[in-house]
Amino acid sequence: MISLKKHLPWAVRIIIFLLFMLSGVAKMFPIWAFEKQIVDLGLGSWCVANYMARLIIALEIAIAIAILQPHYLKKIIIPTTIALLLAFCIHLSIEMVKHGAMNGNCGCFGQLLPMTPLEAFIKNILTIGLLIYLYRHVKENKKGKNKISVLFLIYSLSTLLVFLCFPFCPCKAEITEVKPGFLIDTTAIVNPLIQPESSPDSSIPLPNNSQDTTKKLTIEKSPKKIKSIYSQFTNFGNQAVDLDDGKKIICFFAPGCDHCQAAAKELCQLTKSKIFPSIYILFMDEEAEKIPDFFKIATCTFPYKILDIPTFFKLMGDAQTPGINYLWNGHLQKSYDGIGDNAFDVKGLKAACSVKFK
Repeated sequence: MISLKKHLPWAVRIIIFLLFMLSGVAKMFPIWAFEKQIVDLGLGSWCVANYMARLIIALEIAIAIAILQPHYLKKIIIPTTIALLLAFCIHLSIEMVKHGAMNGNCGCFGQLLPMTPLEAFIKNILTIGLLIYLYRHVKENKKGKNKISVLFLIYSLSTLLVFLCFPFCPCKAEITEVKPGFLIDTTAIVNPLIQPESSPDSSIPLPNNSQDTTKKLTIEKSPKKIKSIYSQFTNFGNQAVDLDDGKKIICFFAPGCDHCQAAAKELCQLTKSKIFPSIYILFMDEEAEKIPDFFKIATCTFPYKILDIPTFFKLMGDAQTPGINYLWNGHLQKSYDGIGDNAFDVKGLKAACSVKFK
C-alpha cells in the first residue's frame, strides 16, 4: 500500500506528460491544418494564426515537461492546466450544441488522431480528474525552494524549438478578403454560382430526366468577360496567362495530399480531349519538395504556382483540398472541394466543360 501511494502520483504525472506531449507534437503534422483551425474558429487572422499555432503547441509541450518537475507544481502548473482544460471543455460544449457531439474533428491531437467533440470532452474531464488527484497527493517544494525562472526556461526553450522546426515568412499586407464564390467586376459584384444568362440562340441542357438526350444542342455563347479573384496570377513559370480569358480549370492542391494526387490523375485523362480547358494548379507551400513526385503520380504535368498557406486558404475560403474550379471568362461555372458531398466528379466536370452537347 505504501509503495502504491508513493508511485501512483508519478504514474499519473507520466500519463499527463504523454497526453500533452502527444497533443503538442500531433498538431505539428501538418501544422498548417492547426493554423487553419484557428482561423476557422475566428481566433485570429492568418497572420496571427502562424504565431498562435506555434505558441499553443509550445505551451502544451511546456506543460508536459513542467508536470514532471517540482517547481510551483501545485501553485501554478496544476491549477493552470486545469483552467485550460476547463476552457477547452466550454469551447467543446459550444461546438457540440452548434454542430453535434459526433461531428468533426476537435483538433486535440491534430490530424494524427481525429477526435469528435464528445470524445475530446470526455478526455478532458478524465484528465482534470487525474490533475485533481495529483494536486491532492503530490508534495510541493518547501518555501523558498520554488524558482519561477525554471518555468520561464521550459516555455522559452519549447517555443524556440517549435519556431526553429517550423519557420515561416511573416505575413505581408493582407490581401482583399473575397470569397471564392464571388467575382469582381468594375461596376458590380457578381455571384458566379448563378449561371450567366444565355442568349436567345443558346441552349443549355436541363438537369431533369425528361430531357430529350437525342436532340442536338447549339454551341454555348460565352459570357461577358469579368475580372475574377484569380486575375492576379498572370504568370505560371515562364508562361503568361490570363485566367479570365476563355475556359480554365484552376486547382487547389497540396503536394502531399493523396486525394489531390488522385484528382490530378483523373484530370490528366480528361486533357486527352483537345476541347478540354487548360488546367492550372495553385499549390500550397507545404511539402513543396514533393511536387515532382506529385506529377509522377498524376502521369502528366500542369503549369503551377506555389502560394504561401495564408494566401492559399484565403482564396479557397471555406473549401477543402482538393479544390477544383471551372471558370469561363472569369465566371465560376463549377466548383468541387474536399472528399465529402462536393468531392470532385469527373463526369460532372466533363459535362460542364463541354463545348457542345449532343
